[in-house]
Amino acid sequence: MTGTELKLWNDKAEREMYENFADLYAIIKTTEKLEKAYVRDVISAKEYEPACLKLIAQFRTLRTTLKDSVPDVERFMSAYKLECPAAVNRLLQSGLPATVEHGRPVPGEGPSSAMAVAETVQHFITAMDSLKLSMVAVDQVYPLLSDLVSSMNRVPQLPPDFEGKVKGKDWISRLAKMSASDELNEGQARQLLFDLESSYTAFMNSLPKSS
Repeated sequence: MTGTELKLWNDKAEREMYENFADLYAIIKTTEKLEKAYVRDVISAKEYEPACLKLIAQFRTLRTTLKDSVPDVERFMSAYKLECPAAVNRLLQSGLPATVEHGRPVPGEGPSSAMAVAETVQHFITAMDSLKLSMVAVDQVYPLLSDLVSSMNRVPQLPPDFEGKVKGKDWISRLAKMSASDELNEGQARQLLFDLESSYTAFMNSLPKSS
């Protein structure tokens, strides 16, 4: 007697959905393992940060693809018995690698102070100009703010509680809870632009004045 093949899907669309489920599962599990490896000093900050950034980007892209079939990622995790609290924090709450969130520089990769300042100024201007051009989709705003916060963390004279860092991380945390295809409403966009402009002024005022 021959066995009957068990089909997990009935058509191409259903097959793709289950493959996406498998990818989402793998990303969550990998993020959990990466976070634990970093906390335990199994991997360095230099190895951790790019790997974490890649996983966050993959998660955000896949989350948009699955927004109809997986509207609640934590419910998906519960259904598939995924106990991954570190991944929940990194992917759904923080949206930033721990090195960026806590302002820990990556050894051997930080540019000079002058270069870090120049990069930060450029990121501020790019983010503000993009909002003025009505680029308000989450997948447009998120990478701009992530780059900005990362560059501020490489400016040695900025304290951890500098308003630009605090506001930037707060906005990234908010965006992490949204889908990539979502857009900021008019009020949110105006508030973000105001926060960027005020942080930019504070940043320029924090720089040493030439005599």
